[in-house]
Amino acid sequence: MAISLSKGQRAAIDNSLKMVLVGLGWDPNKYDGGYDFDLDASAFICGSNGKVRSDEDFVFYNNQDWHDHTIWSSGDDRTGGGSDKGDDEQIFIDFSKVPDWVEKIAITVTIHEADERKQNFGQVSNAYVRVAKVKDENDNVGETVIQFDLEEEFSIETALVVCEIYRKNGEWKFNAVAGGYKGGLAALCQSYGVEVA
Repeated sequence: MAISLSKGQRAAIDNSLKMVLVGLGWDPNKYDGGYDFDLDASAFICGSNGKVRSDEDFVFYNNQDWHDHTIWSSGDDRTGGGSDKGDDEQIFIDFSKVPDWVEKIAITVTIHEADERKQNFGQVSNAYVRVAKVKDENDNVGETVIQFDLEEEFSIETALVVCEIYRKNGEWKFNAVAGGYKGGLAALCQSYGVEVA
């Protein structure tokens, strides 16, 4: 049975798990802006200082595979098709291959071209993140072990740190963050030490 968390809560991840998927889902509210909602899931792979070591330590739609399938993205869902078909985007983590220097994997979601499209997370509902035990990299459903439903209203934010998967005393844990940012992907990159061109 899955552990259900609220914002600010933490839970241990079963350390016998070799591989997990982090599934994210959302439903765009009905609005007449004329654009699809293109929400993008990303992962920032951080060391002890809470920052990436280089720009390569950032998994997103233009860099979908980190360190030869250690952490990778399922790809970009550009229309926000809704959670009736399952997760909108997924990030896989192979814990057996994560280097010792990695202490935190921050999972984030941003709205592509939010300013130009006049979109924000106040126009999104039913957002969730789940951690699922998977058999291998072809298992894109798995067995959910942790579920976090984002019930908070974000009226102006265009980027969210959804959760952090972090290492403490050699064990992996999950932190339900739900922290909003204005400034989209650029603001998140700055926060985690990724250079933005």
